[in-house]
Amino acid sequence: MKDTVIGVVGPCASGKTSLVNRLLDNKFNAKHIAQEHSYVPRMWQEITNPDLLIYLDVSFEISMKRKTLNWSPEDFHEQLKRLDDAHNHADLVIDTDNLSPDEVYCIVIEFINRSLELQGSD
Repeated sequence: MKDTVIGVVGPCASGKTSLVNRLLDNKFNAKHIAQEHSYVPRMWQEITNPDLLIYLDVSFEISMKRKTLNWSPEDFHEQLKRLDDAHNHADLVIDTDNLSPDEVYCIVIEFINRSLELQGSD
């Protein structure tokens, strides 16, 4: 269970760092994938090639409330384009706009446990 590599990807201020730190604190093998800064569409695979890929989504408006960022809506949408491949290949996509870090963590833990149970039944 703890050997499963969990990749976390998403736009800035979506909650990636909070989630990865919490997973690491609980002894999961979690990797923060900074795909939003790369023009290479499959960089998430190059960096980590995770067993499970979790995509945290956030709107431009909420990202601006969470973090002081000097960017335009166009800059934000450029990040989303860079993340498109990861989004399309994600095992789990979570819209974090209206969720606390604890709620996101609980959703992820439930998903991980369900995924590992399914793997164990194969």
